[in-house]
Amino acid sequence: MNTPELGLPMAVPADGLPARVRIHEVGARDGLQNEKAVVPAGVKAEFIRRLAGTGLTTIEATSFVHPAWVPQLADAEQLFPAVADLPVDLPVLVPNERGLDRALALGARRVAVFASATESFAKANLNRTVDEALAMFEPVVARAKEAGVHVRGYLSMCFGDPWEGAVPVPRVVEVCRALLDMGCDELSLGDTIGVATPGHVSALLTALTGAGVPVDTLGVHFHDTYGQALSNTLTALRHGVTTVDASAGGLGGCPYAKSATGNLATEDLVWMLRGLGIDTGVDLGRLVATSVWMAAHLGRPSPSRTVRALSHKDSAADSHKEH
Repeated sequence: MNTPELGLPMAVPADGLPARVRIHEVGARDGLQNEKAVVPAGVKAEFIRRLAGTGLTTIEATSFVHPAWVPQLADAEQLFPAVADLPVDLPVLVPNERGLDRALALGARRVAVFASATESFAKANLNRTVDEALAMFEPVVARAKEAGVHVRGYLSMCFGDPWEGAVPVPRVVEVCRALLDMGCDELSLGDTIGVATPGHVSALLTALTGAGVPVDTLGVHFHDTYGQALSNTLTALRHGVTTVDASAGGLGGCPYAKSATGNLATEDLVWMLRGLGIDTGVDLGRLVATSVWMAAHLGRPSPSRTVRALSHKDSAADSHKEH
């Protein structure tokens, strides 16, 4: 890619930020589960392999949910063995004990459960109350820990809910504490409909650390519905968060929240972090090429601004060479 080769963006570090950020790549799961058309397992496997080739170290592979819930991920048993040899962490979602059984049978070493901070979303997503969902996850987390498996707890609707509106910060803290207390190793704070703003992010992280939640157990998962994902991420980094969820090419949203648009694009995140002198270990050129490849399979351009900018530069350069 032309621009990174020119040394752009110029790295200008800022005070109060971490030296390194771990990107939790969710494009292959959270991104592709929102596609109307089912992407073939072979294409998904190649996508994950290409993502691993960019230097990403955590790539969420799939979800062991019932096929009726998310038909786009019905091929988990085919997909996971096809990528299990990669030298990266491959977390998978497990909604219940049956899902955990399926994941463990294939050798998964990292799993995630998916909770909600609000009653409305818990009902829409899991057909349970928040407390019922937490009770359902307790044996899942306990058994995963007994098997020596790392457990991530996703928490949706941390900053706003399409049915309930504002979500009180103490409510989010309460559910986070419950997930940690049942044994989750890390938490991902989800802005499912993209309504968070930096002050809100700061308030929640301050409340969580004040409640004894270690900042090194926290990751952030922002959607860019209102264009706030990068500013919210920067706020989280200033609070000491070093794990950021992102989706290659900006793929994905949430099938149960109709107003949710795409996730934070991994390329846009890497561009910002590179400019701040923060190490990610990710080759931006390879990542952009991977998202362009996947966009071609999906039949539409990537929504990532960085992908569009860098791939446009390459196309312009190629066109100039031809003439």
